[in-house]
Amino acid sequence: MRLPINLKTILLGVAVVAVSFFVSLKIMDWVAPRGTFRPPVLVELPPLPPAPRSSRIIAPVAIALSAIRDAADRAAPRTFAGKADNPASQILQNADIGWTASRGPITATGAHDVLSLATPLTGTLNVTGSLSAKATGAVGDALGGLLGGNVAKQIGSVNIKNLDASAEIKGNVAITARPKLAAAWRLEPNLAAQVNLGDSSLVVAGARVNVPAQVKPLIDKAVADQIAATQARIRNDPALEQNARVQWAKTCRSIPLQGTGATSSLPALWLELRPTRAIAAQPRVDASAVTLTLGIEAETRITPVQTKPNCPFPATLTIIPATPGGVSIGVPIDMPFTDINKIVEAQFAGKTFPEDGSGAVDVTVRRASVAASGNRLLISLLVNAKEKKSFFGFGGEANVHIWGKPVLDQAKQTLRLTDIELAVESEAAFGLLGAAARAAMPHLQKALADKATIDLKPFASNAQKKIAAVIADFQKNEDGVRVAAEISSLRLADIAFDSRTLRVIAEAEGAMNVYLTALPGL
Repeated sequence: MRLPINLKTILLGVAVVAVSFFVSLKIMDWVAPRGTFRPPVLVELPPLPPAPRSSRIIAPVAIALSAIRDAADRAAPRTFAGKADNPASQILQNADIGWTASRGPITATGAHDVLSLATPLTGTLNVTGSLSAKATGAVGDALGGLLGGNVAKQIGSVNIKNLDASAEIKGNVAITARPKLAAAWRLEPNLAAQVNLGDSSLVVAGARVNVPAQVKPLIDKAVADQIAATQARIRNDPALEQNARVQWAKTCRSIPLQGTGATSSLPALWLELRPTRAIAAQPRVDASAVTLTLGIEAETRITPVQTKPNCPFPATLTIIPATPGGVSIGVPIDMPFTDINKIVEAQFAGKTFPEDGSGAVDVTVRRASVAASGNRLLISLLVNAKEKKSFFGFGGEANVHIWGKPVLDQAKQTLRLTDIELAVESEAAFGLLGAAARAAMPHLQKALADKATIDLKPFASNAQKKIAAVIADFQKNEDGVRVAAEISSLRLADIAFDSRTLRVIAEAEGAMNVYLTALPGL
């Protein structure tokens, strides 16, 4: 006898079967292999070498000719005086042969690396004493020795009790300087002077005597003594070395770039500046200034903690050919691949491809990581593929590996991947995921090419601000000294990597100029 079938019982049975089926599918998904195929073999890279970069800070120091003129005007004596020996004491009694000269304002000009200073001279030659005439021969010989020319013949045997004569001195002094820097932190001025006197005469008992012939040797000696003293003072002046020591010590430091604040979430980075060499080009002289080009070369490196670099001051100054001024500071930025993994994971984890949902299979990225091998990076993706056409939505998970070459986009300040291609080891994964999943791979590869970028602008901007702040410490505008310094740009220059670290080389560019409009110390 057949029992009647209850409708509720039928529905309950169908539900149990359906639930069991779906649970079975999930259990199969859970216990089934997840594409644990052997990944591509990575080529172990040697560790990156230490990354100190050579940096330069070169500043033209322009000393205005007006400042040199004013300093020379203050230092040079305004009056000169001297006396001549009496060459005929047996005849010229109580002789006083003296001269005085005063200089006018000093002018300064420059051209072809020669600095020229000039000043007018005015003064008087005075001869006083008593002269007793004896034999004309003796008088002539004595006066000839004292005053020169044919004075004796003109005076003859005149009996002269007192002699008092004077003459005007007029002329100028021209000084040239060809300054050169010496390796021992000193400036060699290479001064030379020339005294020029106008033609004037002295009247003695009706005879005319040429004044320049009598006075010029005396003025030449006075000027030569002043030039020698000035040259020795400039040559021995330690001001250049003392100022260089101050700037050297100011440069030797460790600069916080990021992550040093109590609330910062970024890893701490410090830029170590260690000056290693002092450089200079020989002075240039033009119509407006004497320009000395001085600078330092330094090693720069990134450190995770603040350091105290050892920077011994160089005993000598390295003379280099003429070079334009400027600031160039190399900044190596090291990023572990563990940090890069976080960036790539944030960009792709949870994303589904094709993004417009047009494919027969949705491929969703679960995890993403990056590793280095040779000159390429390997992007490994744990993906889940789920077909959409059937009611049951069959799918699976597998690891897909994609190769790409990292390149810098200097304009956008980003690191991106090129030459993206599927690793051959990923072919086995498609046997598990199904052929339909392969159709989604081009979309994923394109997304990697378009979106797998590392934005370096925050690193670059932060480094530029910090370096600019350091350079700004050199700025000054007081006591006739103006220092203008700035960092105008920071560009990404190069990349390198080993198996654990990606290194980006950035270069900060700027300018520094020093203008001296007064020399109060001279």
